[in-house]
Amino acid sequence: MPFVVTYPLQWLFSRQPQWHRYLHALNRAWSMLFLRMWGVPVAVVHKQKLPAGQPCVYVPNHSSYIDIPLLFKAIPGHLNIMGKSSLAKVPLWGPIFERAYISVDRENRVSRGRALVQARQTLEAGRSVVIFPEGAIAEKPGQELLPFKDGPFQLAIAAGVPIVPVTMPYNHRFMPDVGGLRVRYSPLRVVLHEPIPTAGLTLNDLPALKERVRAIIASEFDPKAAGVPAPSPFVKVRPQNAPPRPVGTPVAR
Repeated sequence: MPFVVTYPLQWLFSRQPQWHRYLHALNRAWSMLFLRMWGVPVAVVHKQKLPAGQPCVYVPNHSSYIDIPLLFKAIPGHLNIMGKSSLAKVPLWGPIFERAYISVDRENRVSRGRALVQARQTLEAGRSVVIFPEGAIAEKPGQELLPFKDGPFQLAIAAGVPIVPVTMPYNHRFMPDVGGLRVRYSPLRVVLHEPIPTAGLTLNDLPALKERVRAIIASEFDPKAAGVPAPSPFVKVRPQNAPPRPVGTPVAR
């Protein structure tokens, strides 16, 4: 609902690059309102805050469609976000994302290169960028991480900016990726870990950097929250193959 109400302004602000700062502020506002409407508590933990004006590469785990709105809420400043090209096809949101953020086709080498150039330009402009190193939602969110792509680590090393691991251990409990948007009550938590300096690192250090970030992100997983949750208690979900309910049958409340 907050997204729909603010859509006309989002569309307008997406038209010109100089207005994208206002678009991002609007996206933060509707994301915060959306989370508040569901009544779920959101804890944001900063292990160590970055100096003001310091751009960095944020690398979060990816477990839910709520990831981006939650990052909008948790990370201050005018962010840029890299997302898969299929987001550009999402009704309403797609055209806005394609104009204002970084869209990448991970199966296309040219697209990957272009996206990294855009991300580098973002950092040089003094803005931080968010890149999901897994590139997709894991089959066992909150329990395992998919293999990390090299891109965000290459970018941080080349630009000489810190890389900040981010853990979101409960997003898949709130909005699991189970073929359709289902929402269930679950407290949310975002942990922004200590920045890892990359000054002086080379591509030879990339494998060790990836493993270090991977271990840090996984360190905040909650074993009790692993796996895909049961259907949402907010909405009664009938099995896909269930026969039609007879007319007059009471509905469970």
